[in-house]
Amino acid sequence: MGLAPAHTPAVPVAGERQTPPTRALAPVAKTKRGPWVPVAGSGGAMATSYRHFCIMPELARFEPEVHERVERGEALSADALNDLMASLMIEVYGDEVDLRPGDRERIGSTWAQFHTHLYSNFYVYQYATGIAGANWLAERVMSDAPNAAENYLAFIKAGGSLYPLDALRLAGVDMTQPEPVEHAFTVMASMVDQLERLIDSRVTSG
Repeated sequence: MGLAPAHTPAVPVAGERQTPPTRALAPVAKTKRGPWVPVAGSGGAMATSYRHFCIMPELARFEPEVHERVERGEALSADALNDLMASLMIEVYGDEVDLRPGDRERIGSTWAQFHTHLYSNFYVYQYATGIAGANWLAERVMSDAPNAAENYLAFIKAGGSLYPLDALRLAGVDMTQPEPVEHAFTVMASMVDQLERLIDSRVTSG
């Protein structure tokens, strides 16, 4: 498998309304024409997930390491930062991605593509935790889990009166447990399966 692009399409910033990726494709397929539109929609949802669950967590690991190097009196250079970022991203890819000549240098510059995110210290992890919590919450409501709608309303009514973790528990989402994040990766896997089916069906139908 080739290397996925390090820079993915922009996604809404924190606080903007976001459609859960698992639900984002249905309205596209219904309102747009063209055999490849659902494929594009599925690919866009996957790109968003790649950004949230692959790039942002590694930026969250990259950032404290940079601060620690400064505290140790080490000089920072673009080459050093690129090498650090590349090592982190390659750890994410594992044995599933074949790196071609030049790929390490390209993915190493990922930190520079998100320089605006690094102006606010230590917050980028929230992209991954936020969308994981949102997917888990949406799944509970849309699957008609017991009291899911009531729990969601209790979460909304709490406003800013509780710490975020406590407010999410009102909605049945416990971010101190692995289930929401594990579910997010299940959603990502389903996107891959869906994209493969869409491409196969379009190729078969011409």
